[in-house]
Amino acid sequence: MNAPGLARAAAAVLALEGIALVVIALIETFGLGSGDAANLATALALIVLTVIGAAALIAFAVGTLRGLSWARSGGVVLQVLAVALALAALTLQPAPWLFVVAVGAPGILGFVLLISSARREVEPNEPSPDGE
Repeated sequence: MNAPGLARAAAAVLALEGIALVVIALIETFGLGSGDAANLATALALIVLTVIGAAALIAFAVGTLRGLSWARSGGVVLQVLAVALALAALTLQPAPWLFVVAVGAPGILGFVLLISSARREVEPNEPSPDGE
């Protein structure tokens, strides 16, 4: 797995986002155990969906390290969703700025790194001195 620097950075962002979702799922699980949930079925569904999202982000991180295009594509989709979620949070009053920055900034960074990594991979090689 000798990935270029941009791919490694993009994979790191995806992996950190995946780890953050695992932490959120654990917090929700402990909250469920302490009786904080108003509806058990809804709380369990949210935890399961959070774990699925975390697994997807971690799989995309591994795939990005390996240079797989499906992993970059999936990562780009999730980064766009993260930015959309952050922008949608701005409609709340008062605006949850910590949430907006914590979700939006990694989303933008991950998006830029994934697109840059993909563009770098498909750039044609420099022409050789003998014109071939």
